[in-house]
Amino acid sequence: MTVLHRTLVASLMLSAASFLYGQASEGSITNGLKNLRSVPADKRPAATLKLAEDIGTLPAGQSKVKLAFNLASLSTEGDTGHDTLQAVADTLSKSLAESPVPAKGDRPPAPYLELANLVRYEHLTTTLADPLYAKAAETLANDDADVEKADFTLKDLHNKKYTLSELRGKIVMVNFWATWCGPCRLEMPELDQLYTHFQAQGLVVLSITDEEPFKVSSFIAPTGYHPPVLIDSGGAVHKQFHIEGIPRTFVLNREGKLVAEAIDQRTMHQFLVMLSKTDLHP
Repeated sequence: MTVLHRTLVASLMLSAASFLYGQASEGSITNGLKNLRSVPADKRPAATLKLAEDIGTLPAGQSKVKLAFNLASLSTEGDTGHDTLQAVADTLSKSLAESPVPAKGDRPPAPYLELANLVRYEHLTTTLADPLYAKAAETLANDDADVEKADFTLKDLHNKKYTLSELRGKIVMVNFWATWCGPCRLEMPELDQLYTHFQAQGLVVLSITDEEPFKVSSFIAPTGYHPPVLIDSGGAVHKQFHIEGIPRTFVLNREGKLVAEAIDQRTMHQFLVMLSKTDLHP
């Protein structure tokens, strides 16, 4: 399917949803966003698409931008499908085109960064012509360049040291997570299975958190989680990797090149797509 075809499909899906459901209020959209995580996985794409359409019918303004941004932030949890994500990106792009968000400081405002994340890491498209969006896209490229140069030494829960640069020759998944993070907990079984399945081929999964070791150990112990869990006290490694939200996963090939990146919770299928960028084989 071409990019144009995907965009047309997303547009037709939005139009169909508009015909079926009509215009919604900000209050109903806000409630829908609050409840989206509780929607069963098989129904979540349709619920996400409906919210994107409802937001699109609202009058221009910063409230519309905020709702579109919040939906974009939620829509990347798990696998809602390319066309649904494109519809979400289109809604956010249109909202920003109607009501640009003023910059505060050097870093672009969060809605522009979120749109740039969708385009860069979820392989979507946008027609937004805005200097702040262009700056957001450039920011992400620079952040990824920093990740490729990053190095660290951290200890796991058993006091064993791991140094990233010493893992050259291995395929490394660097995953940032926390015990309080629901989406993080949902993807941990998949990370565990990947680690145990591909370990013999040289896959290393480093699960990094900045929480207190005793709290982390108490959470991990009953789960039987196999990948090493590293403690980033003070968050220095989080800063090296420009972590602003979790879960976040990076895949580095045997030469240390960044080949894949996830900005949110991934399913097993999505993780396998990321690892397909390496020389691992089933």
